[in-house]
Amino acid sequence: MATDATEKIAVKLTLGQYLSSIRRDRKMTLRQVEQITDKEVSNAYLSQIENDKIKQPSPNVLYALAEIYKIDYEKLMEMAGHIAPAKGRAEGQRHGRLATFAEHSLTPEEEAELIDYLNWMRIRKTQS
Repeated sequence: MATDATEKIAVKLTLGQYLSSIRRDRKMTLRQVEQITDKEVSNAYLSQIENDKIKQPSPNVLYALAEIYKIDYEKLMEMAGHIAPAKGRAEGQRHGRLATFAEHSLTPEEEAELIDYLNWMRIRKTQS
């Protein structure tokens, strides 16, 4: 049985994990990314980013990746520590940002499963 402390641990993806998940979702290989960026982002360099060996790639690299993956450049800059995170929100205030999986190409079935899981988590939270 999980303790309260364990239940409250938020899973936060690293920049590398996030970029890796987006690349895989786009069904792209490391070499394809290298080709599309005209070698601005080499497959070896991207591999090091995805494996968290490079935690703060240059803004130019992040921009190139944001462009080919069609994701938010500002989010990548924030995750890499180049810009400060947006100010926190008040308790109960909706964040107004895109859903966590918005950049992933979810099927309608996967989206429904995520919504069901979210509802289950909310019910579980109110019961404890």
